[in-house]
Amino acid sequence: MKKKNNISKILLSILFFISIHKINAFGGVINMDINGNSVETLEIIMLLTVMSLLPSILIMMTSFTRIIIVLSFVKNALGLQQTPPNQVMIGIALFLTLFIMSPVIEEINVDAYQPYKNEEITQQEFFTKASEPIKVFMLKQTGNSELKMFMDMSRDEELKSTENLQELPLTIIIPSFVTSELRRAFVIGFLLFIPFLIIDMIVSSILMSMGMIMLPPVMISLPFKLLLFVLVDGWALLFKTLITTFNF
Repeated sequence: MKKKNNISKILLSILFFISIHKINAFGGVINMDINGNSVETLEIIMLLTVMSLLPSILIMMTSFTRIIIVLSFVKNALGLQQTPPNQVMIGIALFLTLFIMSPVIEEINVDAYQPYKNEEITQQEFFTKASEPIKVFMLKQTGNSELKMFMDMSRDEELKSTENLQELPLTIIIPSFVTSELRRAFVIGFLLFIPFLIIDMIVSSILMSMGMIMLPPVMISLPFKLLLFVLVDGWALLFKTLITTFNF
């Protein structure tokens, strides 16, 4: 009983000590120093949000979309299921994208990143200067019909009457660019399918004329499609064609 009373006294003493020595909580805005400027907590949260979405944003604003779709069409046209693996296809698309976008990256580095790193421009000026080369690249790849469609759907009279397309916001340019990229990728995929489809039709006709209906035509046509692809140096021809389809 005495032991319980002693424990109770100790606990009451601790609570009394804590109540006397109160610690005042800081309820203000936490500031951090970024590139010589004080940045509030809300701005840091928004910056982290943009950084988390950066991979998706960059994929939609570069040549990656067209390349990966065309590579997928080639894989399906050949009738291959697991070869090459998806990791290899994505790696090829990433490095081809890096090769195509290298002039844009270099321009952003010289005009935007280096001045911002040297504290010569502000963060807002950095985003403005960095977006200009990307806008130029996307506008060169964007069709007039797609751009006009999104300009009309914006219901903004100032945007509809804009003569300098460089002044258009990214909210108009990015969806127009993605739509145009999807259209071009599907056109290239259709053209790639035609020779392989002809081989499938020839093999199917030969098998039917020989009465070998139970033999799957895909199994017989696959070696011929691979042979054709190798003889014409298909991968090098495909990569060269993909790179030259972009207007530099």
